[in-house]
Amino acid sequence: MKSNKIVKIAKDVIKLEERSLTKLYSSIDRSFEKIVKLILGCKNGKIIISGVGKSGIIGKKWSATFSSTGSPSFFLDASNASHGDMGQITSNDIVILISLSGQSEELKNIIQYTSRNRNIKLIGITSKKDSILYKNSDVKFLLPAVKEAGPGGYVPTSSTTIQLALGDAIAITCMTYRNFGKIDFKKFHPSGSLSVKLKTVEDLMLIKRKIPFVKENLTMKTALKNITRNGLGTLIIKNNKNYTSGILTDGDIKRLSNSKINYKNLRIKQVMKKNPISVNKNMLAAQALSIMNTKKITSLCVHDKNKYKTIGFIHIHNILDANIA
Repeated sequence: MKSNKIVKIAKDVIKLEERSLTKLYSSIDRSFEKIVKLILGCKNGKIIISGVGKSGIIGKKWSATFSSTGSPSFFLDASNASHGDMGQITSNDIVILISLSGQSEELKNIIQYTSRNRNIKLIGITSKKDSILYKNSDVKFLLPAVKEAGPGGYVPTSSTTIQLALGDAIAITCMTYRNFGKIDFKKFHPSGSLSVKLKTVEDLMLIKRKIPFVKENLTMKTALKNITRNGLGTLIIKNNKNYTSGILTDGDIKRLSNSKINYKNLRIKQVMKKNPISVNKNMLAAQALSIMNTKKITSLCVHDKNKYKTIGFIHIHNILDANIA
């Protein structure tokens, strides 16, 4: 087989699926809005997603995406539902059934079960308006008719692509309305590379009781003993109002030594760097590292609401040791 033909087949598949997504784009209407509002209004129940075959696989992805973006859900195997697992569906739940034909035998028992309980809402995702799923759903979304890729057009490709995209659209819309941010997202992803990228300054900083604070009027002779004792090579200086007013590092002391100035009898406020850079505790550690690199410094003060009230201290080594670069 010629390589150019291989590339053409691949591009044809992608082009076909791209057209299918365009059709889905045009299908987003009030039905989509109703689905989102129903999910956002689910306070005392669960979100249960089900489907069979390829639609079932897509349903598992929907459930995983929903759960990781602030809409807790689980996938219910349609076949097992008819053999005892139907008991997982209870009052106030929302059931989302995904089926291209809307006629799958495995789904009929779930449809009948939800129809008997008015407190269970059924969302039907199908491409057939005359199907049992569409007719019996409380909220329904009609998927556009699309052409499947490949010879004969019978392999689920374009249809599963639009199902997947629809689930992502629902999840992200709900996520946005819940004000579900990166901090919330990080809580649900404590492991892996994604968690590393989402680590904040607060995750890595030294807490307040471990920070070497000193007063402005301390002599440099005493400051030298403190900076040697704490092992951080840094002192955070506070004024008489207990606000952070400066910072002194062992690098600053080395520069003073090279200048041949008799600095040991000076007050620390005479030689400190005033108004040190402070970052919010919720800043991503990667962003803090970028600030250090840009400013050519190795440490930052950390604050919560008032930048002059230091609650933490972060060194470049704290970030690099967490494999953030």
